[in-house]
Amino acid sequence: MTPVRLAEHSLRQVQDGLRDGRIAIQTGPLCIHVRSSLPDVAEALYRLYAQHPCYWDPPFADFHVEVRSPPNLRRWLRPQAVFLIEGEPTFEPLPREQAPALFEWGFNWVVAAGCSQWLNIHAACLERNGKALVLPAPPGSGKSTLCAALAFRGWRLLSDELTLLDPETYEVHGLARPINLKNDSIALIKAFAPEVVWAPKAYDTVKGRVTHAAPPPDSVAHMRSTAQPRWIVFPRYVASSEPKLQEREKALTFAHLAQNAFNYTVHGERGFRAVGGLVAQCDCYEFEYSRLEDAIEVFEWLAEESGA
Repeated sequence: MTPVRLAEHSLRQVQDGLRDGRIAIQTGPLCIHVRSSLPDVAEALYRLYAQHPCYWDPPFADFHVEVRSPPNLRRWLRPQAVFLIEGEPTFEPLPREQAPALFEWGFNWVVAAGCSQWLNIHAACLERNGKALVLPAPPGSGKSTLCAALAFRGWRLLSDELTLLDPETYEVHGLARPINLKNDSIALIKAFAPEVVWAPKAYDTVKGRVTHAAPPPDSVAHMRSTAQPRWIVFPRYVASSEPKLQEREKALTFAHLAQNAFNYTVHGERGFRAVGGLVAQCDCYEFEYSRLEDAIEVFEWLAEESGA
C-alpha cells in the first residue's frame, strides 16, 4: 500500500475518514490509526500532519487510538473529551475544547509507555548532519521554545518530547511530530518564525494556554533517518541573561537521564548500559539563555566546532 500526504486530501475527506476509522498516519517508524468524529480534532490533524504520509484502510498499525466525546451527559453538559487506546480509556476526561491537544498528549503517552524497543527519554531531540542534539530539561526551562527555534533554523526536528534511543546501537529515532508550546512561548515563536503552521489554542489547561506547531516539512521528509547523539545540553531560560554554555559533569548527566527515561527499569541492565553509552559519546553542557537569536548562534558554533 502506497501512502500519500495527508494534505493531498481535502479537509472534508479527512473528517469523514477519521469519523469512519479509515486513516492511519505515519510518523517516523510508527504508524498510528486514528478515529475521531470531533471536527476540531480533524482540523488540527489536517494542519499539523499535512506533510505526513497517511494510509486509508491500513492492514496494520502500531497503535489504534480514538478521541471522542464520552457516552454520557458530558457530551452536552460541560462537554468533555476522552482518549482511548485499543478502545479503552486511558486518562481522565478533559474539557471538550482541549480535544486536539489531548490527542497529542495521549500520543506522547502511547509512545513513552508502549514502545519498549527503545529507551524513551523525556527530552527534545534535533539533528544536524547525522549528529543528534539531546535537550533534557524540566517544565518551564524553555526547552520546547529552544527546540522550536532550532527546528525552524535548519536543525532537523526528531522530537519535542521524546528521545527514542536504540539501546544497542545508540542511534536515536525521530517522530517529526508537532511541537508543544504554551503561554508566552507561542507569541515568541510566531514572531521568530512567521511561516509556522499552528493548531487551535487550548485555554485553561493545567499548563495554561497551549497550542502545537507543525514540524518543518523537511523534518517530516527525512523522519525515517536516524542520528548518532553528539551533544546533551540542559537549557534554562533566564530573563535578560547573556548566553552561557558550560560543561556539565557526566555522572550528574547520567543520573538525570536515568531518572527521566520512562522505561529505564523495564530495560534493566540494558537500560543502564544504554544511558552510560549515550553519555559517554556526548559532550555534556548546561546552557543559560534569554534571547533566541543568541541561542541559535551558540548552537551553530557548537555544530561547527564538532564538524556538524
